[in-house]
Amino acid sequence: MSKRAFRATVLAFAAAAAAGFSLAQAPKTDAHPVTPAEQNYQAGGSPLASEPMYQSTNPKAPPMTQAEFDLGRKVYFERCAGCHGVLRKGATGKPLTPDLTLGKGTDYLKVFIAYGSPAGMPNWLTSGEMDDKTVDVMARYIQQDPPQPPEFGMEQMKATWKVIVPPADRPKKKMNAYNIENIFSTTLRDTGEVALIDGDSKKIINIVKTGYAVHISRTSASGRYLYVIGRDAKINMIDLWMPRPDNVAELRVGLEARSVETSKYKGYEDRIAIAGAYWPPQYVIMKGDTLEPLKIVGTRGMTVDKQEYHPEPRVASIVASHFKPEFVVNVKETGKTLLVDYSNVDALKVTEIGTARFLHDGGLDSSKRYFMVAANQSNKIAAVDLKDGKLASLIEVGKIPHPGRGANFVHPKYGPVWSTGHLGDETISLIGTDPHKNKANAWKVVQTLKGQGGGSLFLKTHPKSRHLYVDTPLNPEPKISQTLAVFDIDALDKGYQVLPIAEWAGIKDGGAMRALQPEYNKAGDEVWVSVWSAKDKQSAIVVIDDKTLKLKTVIKDPRLITPTGHFNVHNTQHDVY
Repeated sequence: MSKRAFRATVLAFAAAAAAGFSLAQAPKTDAHPVTPAEQNYQAGGSPLASEPMYQSTNPKAPPMTQAEFDLGRKVYFERCAGCHGVLRKGATGKPLTPDLTLGKGTDYLKVFIAYGSPAGMPNWLTSGEMDDKTVDVMARYIQQDPPQPPEFGMEQMKATWKVIVPPADRPKKKMNAYNIENIFSTTLRDTGEVALIDGDSKKIINIVKTGYAVHISRTSASGRYLYVIGRDAKINMIDLWMPRPDNVAELRVGLEARSVETSKYKGYEDRIAIAGAYWPPQYVIMKGDTLEPLKIVGTRGMTVDKQEYHPEPRVASIVASHFKPEFVVNVKETGKTLLVDYSNVDALKVTEIGTARFLHDGGLDSSKRYFMVAANQSNKIAAVDLKDGKLASLIEVGKIPHPGRGANFVHPKYGPVWSTGHLGDETISLIGTDPHKNKANAWKVVQTLKGQGGGSLFLKTHPKSRHLYVDTPLNPEPKISQTLAVFDIDALDKGYQVLPIAEWAGIKDGGAMRALQPEYNKAGDEVWVSVWSAKDKQSAIVVIDDKTLKLKTVIKDPRLITPTGHFNVHNTQHDVY
């Protein structure tokens, strides 16, 4: 295509975009501008990029060499799958299946990929993320049939299962002098490790090899075992009683995953574990002491709103109920919250609760009766009653809620509240959670705070603190992404105080540093914050005195490479947030 023709296509595309035209011909009401913060959030890449897949050739699609196929698949899973889905059926982004893309043609698609759209498609060429060759390959690639990743069943799982130290050979009592309840498990994202850090001495106890980009750490009900899961779906089970805590078992539950949890109901402590996969879309129930896989349950099915079949409903967050022997499993694309009764794994009972589509993360309210989960692309929080096993309410909040586990505190005016920040705007929503003594305030946003900006991933408080910490690591402005906003719970109307976290870290050449995931120690008098730099730059953990809001200490170590999330053993064990 000549430069003149290309410019003409650009102008035509711009006119169509201005008129509300979108690649998938979706209704205008489905379109939402994607903020830079959300683009950063979706750009994490998928472990599926390196997996072998079956690739068919669509006879109607433009020709591609095998090398171009390979490049297209690699780029798609590194850049696009987070928004458009593994099978290109659409998730946050629009569907990109051949029935929609073939009619547009290569020239149109090149312009779309290069320049983006008002509905949120990034401008991959003009931003410098792709060159002309890659744009051309991707325009042809998305006209081909989507490659099908392999399934991952019991045979494949058993082949990855390792019991490194059998239960009979493990310590019969704690064999170290560490204050286990105040250990922090810190994700070292790019090295495929977690750092176990002594919360008392601030020294690293051990660097444990794990899966890639550990997404979450969970503590068993007894507090003895730590379970971590990487984005590559590898689970590592760490025994904190060992002289030097380390791996005792491992298992892969799929090819991509995000969630793991263990049984916490009385009488079932440490007996059962569960993990949820992004691909294949399924969850896996395991023995709690060895990770032996017992049962795999698929989540493919109908969406809660349009009752349409979805082939790729990813399992997002999982929590353990304190009221029943149940796991709370949230299925993203179909918008269903599943209460999985693990009392008899051979005769599994599942209660299906329709909530809202695009379920993501969430946590329990202060009574632990209600699970509050973000349906992020629906801009809603679903409150699920774990005692009665039903939906309590759907609450409208800000744009793209991302609470982590959320933050519980007693509001001086409205009583118990649970709070969430947002990826898409600067607000913090405070939701009343006590329908028994504060019925008038229950299941509504009782107050909206204004934070520093969009791009928040986590907020946190503690029962012994009167501060609320809110991060904004995905905000495009360094002065926002490198700091924390702190609210005085007893004077919320006064706004927030900014803490210069990256500055406190004292890193001379940290590059694009981000301050993220405030986490309290057991006592609730310290707050730990990761300063996440590139893997070839120095990173750190900043420790704040919660009473004075002053710097207490900085933890630096050459082994702290790309620290992101961190989880205090006691607070994770008891769902304190």
